[in-house]
Amino acid sequence: VQLQASGGGLVQAGGSLRLSCAASGRTFITYAVGWFRQAPGKEREFVSSIMWGRGSEYYADSVKGRFTISRDNARNTLYLQMNSLKPEDTALYYCAARKTYRPGYMGSEYDYWGQGTQVTVSS
Repeated sequence: VQLQASGGGLVQAGGSLRLSCAASGRTFITYAVGWFRQAPGKEREFVSSIMWGRGSEYYADSVKGRFTISRDNARNTLYLQMNSLKPEDTALYYCAARKTYRPGYMGSEYDYWGQGTQVTVSS
């Protein structure tokens, strides 16, 4: 299983970005997949996850109402639409997949990780 994250960049506060995570190696119909982020000097934190098969979505309180997670079955790709970005959203964002078909909120619960994509929000 391989995950390839992309879509990060530099954006002004209030702006938007869409992250993508292309998955290969298998279909993820029975997986939970999600996004985590890690800012410099801080611990990795949960951002959002989705149950690939049924589409149930989960969000951290800090991004609820601003971020939307989605997936494209045909492309086997996970997305994170990020709107109303704030400087505190600046971090390295990672996509991850979990074989256990339950939402996971801790990084240790995930089995596969993509490389990070940097998101920087200027004030």
